[in-house]
Amino acid sequence: MRFQALLLSQTEDRKTHAELVEMDDARLPERAVTVDVTHSTLNYKDALAITGRGAVVRNWPLVPGIDLAGTVAASLNPEWQVGDAVVATGWGLGENHWGGLTQRQRLDTGWLLKIPAPFTPRTAMAVGTAGFTAAMCVQALQRHGLQPGDGEVLVTGAAGGVGGIAVALLAAMGYSVVASTGRAQEADYLQGLGAARIVDRNEFTQPGKPLQKEAWAGVVDTVGSHTLANACAATRQYGAVAACGLAQGGDFPSTVMPFILRGVTLYGINSVLVPNPLRAQAWALMARHLDLATLEAMSTEIGLSEVIGYAPQLIAGQVRGRTIVDVWR
Repeated sequence: MRFQALLLSQTEDRKTHAELVEMDDARLPERAVTVDVTHSTLNYKDALAITGRGAVVRNWPLVPGIDLAGTVAASLNPEWQVGDAVVATGWGLGENHWGGLTQRQRLDTGWLLKIPAPFTPRTAMAVGTAGFTAAMCVQALQRHGLQPGDGEVLVTGAAGGVGGIAVALLAAMGYSVVASTGRAQEADYLQGLGAARIVDRNEFTQPGKPLQKEAWAGVVDTVGSHTLANACAATRQYGAVAACGLAQGGDFPSTVMPFILRGVTLYGINSVLVPNPLRAQAWALMARHLDLATLEAMSTEIGLSEVIGYAPQLIAGQVRGRTIVDVWR
């Protein structure tokens, strides 16, 4: 079968070349389950890979895309039957292994989950890695013991994909959410997702005191660097911070003071290599609490043919919420 896919290759001067190509099944990896992909996503990591601005790609050539959803077209494993609606996120897709920005892909059986109701392949991609990551952050705060009513929960990078779903999920579960963003024009959008109030990200992006006035019962941080350090410094006694991103940077210019003087706990969230039982729990949490209309309101849809041109906009912070890719247009 012939189909279209986005393919990344490396030039002789080690630059990334991205193009939309036609290929057939013979070029797909030798794996157990073949999926007819209907939708994928465009994430920050995907945009870095496509533009060559980050050391994301580990094997060349590569089909990028850390997320995909569709239906099983063929399977060598009886666990997966033709027609099963499936989703795959992480597992090195779009980094070490061929990913989701294609109309057809082959995957290991352990990388797949059945799409839980009420999600469809399209709405599963409105969730994608971003939503899955947000759900794991929320679960970390829950396991820590954070309850609605305990105080404000800060979400940094709130206008992005992870941040937006974290805001919507926490608000739906009854938490009082404070959304941090550098885009003042997104205030109405964030309040529509459930944010109780909005704060300017510039309050967090510069070096701050190692221990600050107690403000946050919990934090979901998608930004890293000084933003994460300042969030920890202002977290309340025995509060918790879930860190999952590095949009500002991978450094952590902090001290031990929040951790040894206030008992703050910092949870690191890895969304790539997560056992499937834990994945299923995160998806079940979203199935219970994420309103599909809210999810739609935070999503933009583009076609596979638009991805290459759209990626630089995402890196530049000009895209809000989630970007769904309809791979058939």
